[in-house]
Amino acid sequence: MDLAAKNADKVDVVIDKAGDIVDQKTGGKYADKVDTAQEAAKNAVRKQQG
Repeated sequence: MDLAAKNADKVDVVIDKAGDIVDQKTGGKYADKVDTAQEAAKNAVRKQQG
């Protein structure tokens, strides 16, 4: 198990913050794509937890 999987809750917060920054910088133009990417990243971290 890697560091990200051991700290999944903290990683989720970082993923959310990164998505918020992208939304802010793009004026929300790609919000749906950003949300999809955020969920995929969170699922990947959770999958590593086992």
